[in-house]
Amino acid sequence: VVIRQSLSRHGYSCELVENGLEAVQRCREHWPDLILMDVSMPQMDGFQATKEIRAIEAEQGRPPVPIIAITAHALVGDMERCLEAGMDGYVSKPISPEQLAEKLEGWLGSRNAEVA
Repeated sequence: VVIRQSLSRHGYSCELVENGLEAVQRCREHWPDLILMDVSMPQMDGFQATKEIRAIEAEQGRPPVPIIAITAHALVGDMERCLEAGMDGYVSKPISPEQLAEKLEGWLGSRNAEVA
């Protein structure tokens, strides 16, 4: 919720889901410009959700949406595991709203984008 509020203040439209399964279902209905994926979610973790979203892209012939891991895990090998799952980047918590907005601008290049 804090991330959502800070991104809204920086001009991003945000959708929030409660778990990985909901993230996959939401992508079937609506395609965001970027996904911030928590790797530790109930029902389906961020790694599996990312793999399923990548499968939807292939199935529907969509260009890949940037999926950025956002996690409190900062152990050796975590970034590699995120990339292997199909994520495009990695952000470790805690991160300030300004730092996150700066990183998103690098991935999106626009403040009118939608982040899920």
